[in-house]
Amino acid sequence: MLFLNAINGIPVLGLFFQFVEYLFTSLPFTAHVALQLAVPICLAALCGVMCERSGVVNIGLEGIMLTSAFTGWFGAEVFTGMFGAGTPTPIFGLTLPLVLGLVAAVAAGMLMSLLHAWLSISVRADQIISGAIINILAFGTTGYLNTLLAATSLPSVGNFAALNIPSSVQDVPLVGWLVNALFGQGPIGVVTILIVIAFQVLLFRSRWGLRTRAVGEHPRAAETVGIDVIRLRYRNVVLSGAIAALGGAYLSMEATNAFQAGMTQGRGFIGLAAMIVGRWTPLGAFGAAILFASAQAISQSIAVSPPSGQLGDLLSHVPSQFFDALPYMITIVVLAGLIGRSVAPAADGRPYERESAH
Repeated sequence: MLFLNAINGIPVLGLFFQFVEYLFTSLPFTAHVALQLAVPICLAALCGVMCERSGVVNIGLEGIMLTSAFTGWFGAEVFTGMFGAGTPTPIFGLTLPLVLGLVAAVAAGMLMSLLHAWLSISVRADQIISGAIINILAFGTTGYLNTLLAATSLPSVGNFAALNIPSSVQDVPLVGWLVNALFGQGPIGVVTILIVIAFQVLLFRSRWGLRTRAVGEHPRAAETVGIDVIRLRYRNVVLSGAIAALGGAYLSMEATNAFQAGMTQGRGFIGLAAMIVGRWTPLGAFGAAILFASAQAISQSIAVSPPSGQLGDLLSHVPSQFFDALPYMITIVVLAGLIGRSVAPAADGRPYERESAH
């Protein structure tokens, strides 16, 4: 009601142009925040792309990320107790406990993906149910362990630091803000950009990519030309777990230095949506992840530096919960518009069984 009263009598077109002007002036900050928020979503989406391009549906991204977030944080705490905090490096603030914790997070993600691969490929269980099992197992286990650890005293550990882009670079017209947004992040954020580029090239310009796409589209035909469908699917699903694990580790080791139960907050499912919106391509998934993260970035920009004038007065009457829910609403709207238009790989979600020799 307050919002309706606030907008009454204010020209809507004028508000629109004020909002566009505000977005333009706040672009450097908003872009930087959007890239940071997009990192875990993008990594989850890339995991989904690798799985589904191989013919395996993976809705267990949320569980893989959550397991890795807990394992990375707890591993860093344990290694800090064993080796001490250490001296952070000038770039990225790397320490031995943090690096070992990240390795533990990746190993945990690959282990969870191996479980999903075994259920989906060898057991030939329903892949949706298998992914749901991964999620339930991760939520229950990490929540229980986090409750147990809350009563214990663990050594304090830092987190990965963002790369400091010199102000002389940031002030370069037109491109300075973009360089800061892309590379003014911690090691996982920077590695994400590199993974997107490498994955896009490898998927469409390498022998591995050709085989992966063949297995996801026509596994029987791929088998006849000598491609081991089962082995390739196993390899890709487990490798994709390492990518999703980086997304989980980002939440507990780079964005923060702590673990909270359920801290993924649906990012794995938004990653699946980004995969679909991006039409099962790495670059497309990256762009979709930025789209979904931009809504939350704009809300943070408004909270930090609200616009002035009538637009500021109007936005002050908008409940903060609206901005919190905006990324999820955008996800639903975009997906609804793509129903029937985005076509998944032909063999996606179909268990493969080798023909018996006669």
